[in-house]
Amino acid sequence: RLLRLAGPGWWFGFGYFAFGLFWVGEAFLVESERFLWALPFAVTLLPAGLALFFGSATAVTGSISRPGLERVLALAITLSVAEWLRGHVLTGFPWNTLGYALTMPLVLMQSASLIGIYGLTLMVVLICAGPAVLLAQPSSGSGNNGALAFAIAALPLLVMAFYGTMRLYVMPEATVPGVRLRLVQPSIPQREKWLPENQRRIFFDHIELSKQRPDGQSDEMVGVTHVIWPEAAMPFRPLQSPDALAAIGDMLPAGKFLLSGGLRTVEPTPGVLEARNSLMVFGSGGTVEAVYDKIHLVPFGEYLPMKSVLSAIGLEQLARERGGFGVGPHPRPVLKIAGLPPVGPLICYEAIFPAAIVQGAGRPGVLVNLTNDGWFGNLTGPRQHMHQARVRAVEEGLPVVRAANNGISGVIAPSGRFVAFLALNKKGSLDADLPQAVEPPLYARLGDVTYAIMLLIISGIFIAIRQKSR
Repeated sequence: RLLRLAGPGWWFGFGYFAFGLFWVGEAFLVESERFLWALPFAVTLLPAGLALFFGSATAVTGSISRPGLERVLALAITLSVAEWLRGHVLTGFPWNTLGYALTMPLVLMQSASLIGIYGLTLMVVLICAGPAVLLAQPSSGSGNNGALAFAIAALPLLVMAFYGTMRLYVMPEATVPGVRLRLVQPSIPQREKWLPENQRRIFFDHIELSKQRPDGQSDEMVGVTHVIWPEAAMPFRPLQSPDALAAIGDMLPAGKFLLSGGLRTVEPTPGVLEARNSLMVFGSGGTVEAVYDKIHLVPFGEYLPMKSVLSAIGLEQLARERGGFGVGPHPRPVLKIAGLPPVGPLICYEAIFPAAIVQGAGRPGVLVNLTNDGWFGNLTGPRQHMHQARVRAVEEGLPVVRAANNGISGVIAPSGRFVAFLALNKKGSLDADLPQAVEPPLYARLGDVTYAIMLLIISGIFIAIRQKSR
C-alpha cells in the first residue's frame, strides 16, 4: 500500500526534476570523449533519486489523511519536510525547491525575508493544491467550497504582495561609501579553459578586462577599488606562479584589491598534499591578503562519493583535479578586506543553501559569490542559479556580488533587485557601487526556526480537522 501511495509522488517528482535539471547533461558534453557514456544515467538517475523524497511525502500523506482539505494540509506538511530533507541529506541538494514558485515577482520574493524558502514551500502547496481539491469535491453548502478555495488561493498572495510592496517601499537604497566594484566576465568556453596551451591567454584576458570600462575602453581601473574574477579564473595554481603574482601586482595600483577564484595546494597533515577550490584576495604587489577554501563541494564534480567503490568501476569526478578537492575549515569565515564591509565568501553552488550562508558569530556586510556555470551552456541552469542567489540576498538582508565565468554576473541589492548585471555568455566587465546591507530580517536571525513554527501551526490545524472529521 505504501508503494502504491508513493507512486504519484514519485512520478510527479521524476517529471519535476527531469525537466528542471535536464541541463546537468550539458556538463557531460564538455569532454564527451570521456563522459558521454554517463549522460543518460545522469539525466535519469538524478531525477529518479530526488523523486524519492516526493514519493515518501505522498506515501505518508495517504497513510495519515482522508481526501479533502485534510489531505492538502498533510501534503503541505510532508512535501515541505521532504524538501527540507532534500536540502540536508547526504550533504544536501536544495536546487529548485518548490517554494521558488512564490519568489517572482519581486514583491512576493520579499516574504523569504520572513519564512525562508522552506516556509514558502509550505505555502505554495497550500495555495496551489487547496483550491483545486476543494473545487473538485461536492460542496457541503451553497457555494462554500468556491469561497473557501478563493480565500485559500488569494488571501495569502494578497498578504505577501502587501508585505513585499511595503518592504520595497521602505527599504533604503544606500551604497557603501568609497567602494566601486569591477566584475570581470571572460566567457571562456569550458572545453578550452583547462587546456595547458590556453593558460597564458586566459590569464591575460582577465588582466585586460580588469583594465577596461564596460564600454571596452581602457581606463587603467581609475575609480575602481575592487576587481572581482569568477571561480577558478586562473586555470593553474597562481600561488605557485611568481610570474602570475607579478602580473597581478602590476595590474593593481596601491590601495586596490583583486578577489579571484583559483586552485591551490595545501598540506593539511605532514606529507599529505590536498587541492582546494579557493577564493583568494590579492593586494598591490601581488601579495595574498586573505584566502577562503570552499567547504561545500559538488558531488561527482569536485569529489567522488564512495571513492574506493566507484573509482573501481571507472567513475571519476568531472573536475580535472586528480583525487578531487579537499574541504576547507568550518565554519565559513568572514573575510576582512580593506575598503569593503566584512565579506561572506561563497563559491559556486554554496549560494543555494538557505540558513547555511552565514556561519559562526560574525555577520558579513556583503556576500561574494564566485562561480563557473560554463559547464551548463545556454540553458536554464545558470539562470536558476542566479535566481537562487537573489533569494539568498532577501533572506539574509545582504547584497550579493556574483562573478561568473560566462554569466550571469551581477550585483544584487538586499531587496533582490539587480543593481547591475551582465547577460549570459557576454564577454566584458561590469562596474557598480556596492549596496549597503540592511538590518537582519527575521529569517536571517532565526533561520529555519520560522519554518518550524509554521510547520507546528499547520500540523495543529491538521490534527484539529482530523479529530473533527472522526
